Amino acid sequence: MPVVQTENLKKVYRDGAVVVNALNGVDISIEKEEFAAIAGPSGSGKTTLLNLIGGLDTPSGGEVLLEGRSITKMGKGELSKLRLRNLGFIFQSYNLIPVLTARENVEFVMLLQGEDKKTRREKAEAILKEVGLGECLHRRPDELSGGQQQRVAVARAIVSEPKIVLADEPTANLDSKTGEELMELMQNLNEKRGMTFLFSTHDRMVMDRARRLILLKDGKVAS
Repeated sequence: MPVVQTENLKKVYRDGAVVVNALNGVDISIEKEEFAAIAGPSGSGKTTLLNLIGGLDTPSGGEVLLEGRSITKMGKGELSKLRLRNLGFIFQSYNLIPVLTARENVEFVMLLQGEDKKTRREKAEAILKEVGLGECLHRRPDELSGGQQQRVAVARAIVSEPKIVLADEPTANLDSKTGEELMELMQNLNEKRGMTFLFSTHDRMVMDRARRLILLKDGKVAS
């Protein structure tokens, strides 16, 4: 069974009299342990698609299925629980909490999940060491480089071993060398831990590293 499936997924935005068909009947299927990327020009609908898969937005039509279960009709509370337990998110702007240290940022997800303090600390420290930030546990985001902040975001996304990690333009704010290092890190996590990754990107390097490329054009799957 696919980890994620979309069936005839549609999203329409209305701005006054202007109607924008951001997604126009998208069918995709992401299997366990995939390392896949959604690509396409600006306005092709790739971020919209990722947001709908992650339950951060509501479709205008069609279905999003997580391991065969529709998330489309879920209420806000049920959807929040589902995201917390099953999905990891990496955003291009890192979205770290400025007043928390690297370790505390990673612990935050587990705190919401109800993990005890000792387990949270041990897991956060172990995962930060794994992503190469063992020396930065007690630094706040403003004391870290962009690449380091994005590694904290990766650690936070994977610490609870979600069903799938959704990464929206994860290399957009990084220089090419740091972007390469970040992709290598995620590739290793995919190969060694069997984690499933789905990216949205217009970065050629990310497209080249993906094992499957889903091309969107005008809100539809082009190839």
